[in-house]
Amino acid sequence: MSPFQLVYGKSCHLPVELEHRALWAIKFLNFEPSKANNKRLLQLNEFRLAAYENVRIYKEKTKKWHDKKIQPKDFESGQQVLLYNSRLRLFPGKLKSRWSGPFVVKKVFPYGTVEVSPLNTERPFKVNGCRLKTCHGGEIHRDTITVPLLSLET
Repeated sequence: MSPFQLVYGKSCHLPVELEHRALWAIKFLNFEPSKANNKRLLQLNEFRLAAYENVRIYKEKTKKWHDKKIQPKDFESGQQVLLYNSRLRLFPGKLKSRWSGPFVVKKVFPYGTVEVSPLNTERPFKVNGCRLKTCHGGEIHRDTITVPLLSLET
C-alpha cells in the first residue's frame, strides 16, 4: 500500500517514468517489508523483556515489604493462646469472634506445629502455629451502660 493511498484512501496513477523513479526511490531507502517486520519484532521483544524486568523488580519489593511485616510467633509450653477457628463459616451474628480459647500450649514441634489443650481438660490436639496468637490473660469486664431512648411523643 502506497503512502498516497494511506493518506487519501485511493490509489495514485502515475506515468510510467515516475512510477519507475518511485520504485527506485523506495529501493534506495531500503524499504523492504521483511526487514521492517524483523526490526519491529526486535523492538517488541525489547519491550517485553523490559516489562518482565519491571515485574520482577516489583515482586521483589512486595516480597521484601511482606516479609518485613510478618511477626515471628514463638510459643513456649505452659503459655496461654487463642485458637482461630477457620472451619466455622456460618455464624449467628456478624460480630461474633472467630477466636476461641484460651488454650494451654503443651508442646512445640518443629516447622510450626503446636500441641494445645483446653484449660479444663487434658486432651491435647495439634494445630498449625499460624492459627494461634498469644492470650494476654485475664477476664474482660465490660461495663454496661443503658441509654434511654427519646420518645417521639409530644
